[in-house]
Amino acid sequence: MVRILGLAMLLTLMLSVASTNEPVAPPALHEQLKVFEPLLGKTFRGEFANSTPDKPKFDVARWERAMNGQAIRILHSVNDGEYGGETILMWEPSKKSISYWYFTTAGFHTEGTMDVNGREWTSTEKVVGNANGITEVQATSKLNDASELTVSSKYLSNGQWEKGHEIQYKSAPDAKVVFK
Repeated sequence: MVRILGLAMLLTLMLSVASTNEPVAPPALHEQLKVFEPLLGKTFRGEFANSTPDKPKFDVARWERAMNGQAIRILHSVNDGEYGGETILMWEPSKKSISYWYFTTAGFHTEGTMDVNGREWTSTEKVVGNANGITEVQATSKLNDASELTVSSKYLSNGQWEKGHEIQYKSAPDAKVVFK
């Protein structure tokens, strides 16, 4: 009987503690990263401008809130894992800009900064270890609405700027980022 009474008191105590604990909302996204908020929790698929029916080329990108809202994580893969990478975006107070680091399945990485102007942002990054001689990348991205994103880039390779890729991304909830 004492044992049953003890269990009943323990259960009552547990229920009263549980009922006073309201769900805790996750920490908000860092103020300087809020421009990207419409992209978070979404997956996008985009065809490269030079994609053809006989040689299709597409990219799938997943945007996620990371590090208690202090960062954003973007995973992407080209053609179901032929190439891919992971990007971490963070506000860097010492630079007064959004900084990012991009790591690739090709074994190179980049470090860059972004300048945001409304729903458009430009990025400049230094490339380390690219086998094709690319040392810098500049890109412009525009959030057309919550389900469309346009990205175009250019590359500095062997001292010459070259046109990079152009991709029109659309929301694709069923698309998957694939790494091999």
